[in-house]
Amino acid sequence: MFFTSSRHGARLARRLVVRRLEEWGIPRDSDASYGIALLAGELTANAVSHGHVPGRNFHLRLTVQPPPAPGEHRASVTARIEVSDARGERRPELCDYAAETAETMAHQEEHGRGLVLVDALASKWGVADRTIGKTVWCEYAVE
Repeated sequence: MFFTSSRHGARLARRLVVRRLEEWGIPRDSDASYGIALLAGELTANAVSHGHVPGRNFHLRLTVQPPPAPGEHRASVTARIEVSDARGERRPELCDYAAETAETMAHQEEHGRGLVLVDALASKWGVADRTIGKTVWCEYAVE
């Protein structure tokens, strides 16, 4: 799904993730839905903040493995979120916030902690190059 590279587009993408998860049997008020929505929100916000190129949208892809089947109860599934943007030269980096100085903390107070959340919540995450831009992906193990 393509979204405008704006705060509104990121918010819409997050809402669509929650709706799709509910359609696939992951309840809206479950820990899994909250966690996956938070991950989608962080990745889409990063695409808007750091991957924006004027006139280009970002792309979100959400999959669940094994694929959902109507009425089927699965003991364990993995949700995968992929967010692609047009800025391949700006790659996300997980920073060591334990080594921050007061000066860098003031700068990072409102920004720069999204990947810490992604790293803490996701079972794994990474970055893949594309012909134009990059894809940042993460996986969440649904219990």
